[in-house]
Amino acid sequence: MSVSSRIRNNLTLFSGVDDVLSHRIRLVLAAKGVSYDFIPVDPMRPPEDLMDLNPYHSLPTLVERDLVLYSASVVSEYLDERYPHPPLMPIEPIARARLRLAMLRIEHDWVPQVQAMQLGNKAQATAARKRLTELLVQSVPVFKASKFYLNTEMSLADCAMAPIIWRLEALGIPLPRDGAKAIEEYGNRIFRNPGFLRSLTEEEKKLREIPE
Repeated sequence: MSVSSRIRNNLTLFSGVDDVLSHRIRLVLAAKGVSYDFIPVDPMRPPEDLMDLNPYHSLPTLVERDLVLYSASVVSEYLDERYPHPPLMPIEPIARARLRLAMLRIEHDWVPQVQAMQLGNKAQATAARKRLTELLVQSVPVFKASKFYLNTEMSLADCAMAPIIWRLEALGIPLPRDGAKAIEEYGNRIFRNPGFLRSLTEEEKKLREIPE
């Protein structure tokens, strides 16, 4: 069955409603001030349009005319190039490479722990909670080193990390004693941005309070 013309004619995002990878893309779009059609998806019951567009039926999936993109890393870098202002990656190749590596580690190390806690069984959630706590402890020097994640300005790496920090309280993850202040200040710096509020679904708004 053909995909509806509205989806083909408008920038459209198929997104989970409480999903760190989908939230990552919604935060990029909000930071860019880009309007788009939002299609909430239950990953256990993907709509027919998504199944026609994406062979993996995965979230997030972005559609712009004949272009269909999936994988949060691919989508976020496309959006930063497609809508260059404000830029969310540094100009210098070395700095860009460092942030790409950081995003890879977030996606490979951090995201699976959140997903296991949200979707896994009790044993998986317990192991994930322990690992996520360890990752926070290991990353305290990074949160202390600069205003944003490995950068002086907000970047795509923050769009990947902030959705995880937003969920820590709801997941019952305590902040490391040594780094609690730095992590809290990092999160609040992003959470107070009006774009962050625009990136949240109604389900995500219930996870914690927006700092004043």
